[in-house]
Formats: sequence, C-alpha cells, structure tokens
Amino acid sequence: MFGLIFGFIGYLLTKSVFGALFGYIIGGIFDSQQRAKNAQRQGGQQQGRSAQDIFNYYQSRSNRAADVPTILMALSAAVMKADGKVLKVELSYVKEFLRHQFGDQFSGTHLQTLKNYLDNDIPLTQICSDVRLQLRPESRLQLVHYLFGIAKADGDVSNSELNVITQIASMMGIAQADFESVKNMFYRNVDSDYKILGLEENATDDEVKKAYRKMAVKFHPDKVAQMGEDFQKGAKEKFQSIQEAYEAIKKRRGIK
Repeated sequence: MFGLIFGFIGYLLTKSVFGALFGYIIGGIFDSQQRAKNAQRQGGQQQGRSAQDIFNYYQSRSNRAADVPTILMALSAAVMKADGKVLKVELSYVKEFLRHQFGDQFSGTHLQTLKNYLDNDIPLTQICSDVRLQLRPESRLQLVHYLFGIAKADGDVSNSELNVITQIASMMGIAQADFESVKNMFYRNVDSDYKILGLEENATDDEVKKAYRKMAVKFHPDKVAQMGEDFQKGAKEKFQSIQEAYEAIKKRRGIK
C-alpha cells in the first residue's frame, strides 16, 4: 500500500522513473514495519521450521515487493553463517550498513528478522529467484558487493563464504564477468587488475582501453543513484577500483 503511494509521490516530485522507484522502496519499508507487528509475534516460533516455512516468512515480510531490508537480512544471514560461525564484527558491519542505508527506519525488528534467518536453513534458490525479478541488474550487483563486504569484515574471505556468495550471484543472474570483477576487488593478486576489467593478461593495449571505457560506463555510480547512500558508496568504490586497475595496467605497460 505505502509502496504504491510513495512511488506515485516520488514520480510526481521528480517526474522520473528513478524517483518513482526510490519512493516505492521507501514505501516498502513502511509496509514492512506494519507487517512486522504481526510477523514479530511469530518470529520466536520460527526456529526449527522447514525451508519452505522460512520462505513463507520471508514473503510475508517482503510481500513480493522490492523490500530491500528483508532481502538484505536473508542474504546477509546466508553469508554470515557460511563458515559455521557468526562473528561480532560481521554483525557490526551489517548493523552499520543498515543504519547508514535506512536511518531512523532501521530498528530491532530488522535484527529479529536477521536472527530468524540465522537460526534456520535459508531457501536461497527461491529467495534469489524472487530478488532477480524485483531488482535491476546494477542493484543486484551492488548486493554482491555488499555481501563481499560482510565476508571481508574479519579481514579474510573464506572459501565457504566465497562459495555462498558465488551461488547467490549465479542464482540472482549476475554475469560471470561482472562477478569476477567485483570478487577481485577483495582478492587483489597479480591478475586482479585484469580481472576487474574483465580481461586476460595477454589482452592488447587497444583491448585494455576499450574494456576500461566499457566498464567505466557500465559501473558508473549514476547507475544506482536511486539507491541509498551505502549502495552509492559501494558503486563509487567499484568505479574507483576500475580506474585504479586501468592506471596500474597503463603504468605497467607504458600506455599513454
């Protein structure tokens, strides 16, 4: 209900699709708060339920709208418990992100939702399919960036965390080249600069230049201007990584 109202208001104020989308997302948060009053009473009974029950719980919170907080809670929990232990530094990362992203709309209800997902098996296939239908490709890619941030919060991305994020990215329809580009922001090695640009080390100078121009356009922060502050921050970090990778290759090859 609020999603449609805020989306309409956003369109009237900005006369743009982005304004309508942002209003729709904000409205979804208000809808989430209203539904949470009923869902929270059921929250304590969720532990031990089946994966289908948990997905039903997810849908009752998201109402199949672009309810970003609920999506974040489900995917965050999957990464946080991937290596068999939930660390305080990971929880702090998630809480800080949500505070910056949603401000006063962030509440203990979101943490209760996160706990429910941490305590139960998460039906990633169903949820990621849902996300793939709800969010644009650039927003889904920023989700992957965010998930890597959780995994890296303790200073190291474990193999189990990488496997879960890889699985999530695949099910959300993230192109392999795009995924490798984001991954190599967190795995810097000899090949990382080339991987960030989606290239092999034997690429020609012209191919390097063309790849940089293509990536700079594709991942420009303006692509996610309708999203929140932290999503935009992640986009700027990725854009900066693309520029740094290009400059490093230019210097190494002596490209003018």
